Amino acid sequence: MPQHKTEFISEVWKECLFKDKVVFCTGGNGTICSQQVRAMVHLGANACIVGRNVEKTEAMAKDLSTAREGSKVVGIGAVDVRDVNLLRKAVDQCVCELGGIDFLIAGAAGNFLVPLSQLTPNGFKSVINIDVLGSFNITKLCLPHLVASAKKHNSSSSLPHTAISGPAGRIIYVSATNHYTGLPLQTHVSVAKAGIDALSNNVAIEYGPLGITSNVVAPGPIVGTEGMDRVSKEARSADLKSVAKRIPLGRWGLTKEIADATVFLFSDSGNYVNGATIVVDGASWRMSHGPGSDFEYPDFLLSGEEVSGVKNGKKSKL
Repeated sequence: MPQHKTEFISEVWKECLFKDKVVFCTGGNGTICSQQVRAMVHLGANACIVGRNVEKTEAMAKDLSTAREGSKVVGIGAVDVRDVNLLRKAVDQCVCELGGIDFLIAGAAGNFLVPLSQLTPNGFKSVINIDVLGSFNITKLCLPHLVASAKKHNSSSSLPHTAISGPAGRIIYVSATNHYTGLPLQTHVSVAKAGIDALSNNVAIEYGPLGITSNVVAPGPIVGTEGMDRVSKEARSADLKSVAKRIPLGRWGLTKEIADATVFLFSDSGNYVNGATIVVDGASWRMSHGPGSDFEYPDFLLSGEEVSGVKNGKKSKL
């Protein structure tokens, strides 16, 4: 359903900031990625989102189009980021219907809770393939379009430009903070997110000379998201205030704050930001026991019990 502007973006950004630009997003029907796209659409962009669930993806595309009158948002379902051919068809459809690709948000991800002792090779491989291989696949497919866009819209790779609709040829990978310190029950996810960060850094180095910027946005504990809802009992409890005490800023984050970081990196204000990671977590990762610590360490691991009480369906955010 339509959202009020204050729910998904701050007032600091000017209207038509991304006028007639196109953003392609994997994981675009998820809680966080949809808000990133919604902010871009509100500020003038058109969008294409892809996901595995046809009904959910198409419904979200219709919802995102309400962010700005006259916007074009294409939702393509039945797309698994691990399948290059399906992704290629989606990219081609986006270019055909919207005219190109100026920005890429790689946000498709998988997650579930499991100790290493119970993590199967297939479970590990599944998350690695969705997160890392999926991000690689969409990057390779979009890069030719992003390079062309950067050449068209960016006056120089080293000087600020003055184009009315801002720069182009930019990538954001949606990662996490699990791997900064390690996190029990999240070995597979930590390894996958570390891979995504490395991918972004190397894209920045190799494609920076062509005007491309590649950066990571690392969300922390964001309230009301599918990810936190799936892996944390506390996130679904009514007692959010007690959990927030473990976050230095004393509160949960908002999807709006991830969207603001996205606009920053894609706009003129992010012209010289490349190969960086923007952590949006209220300094939560610097605490030894942040939100989501539902299982006492190391007692739970030593008990050998199976994970219970969370949405542990091994689903992805596609």
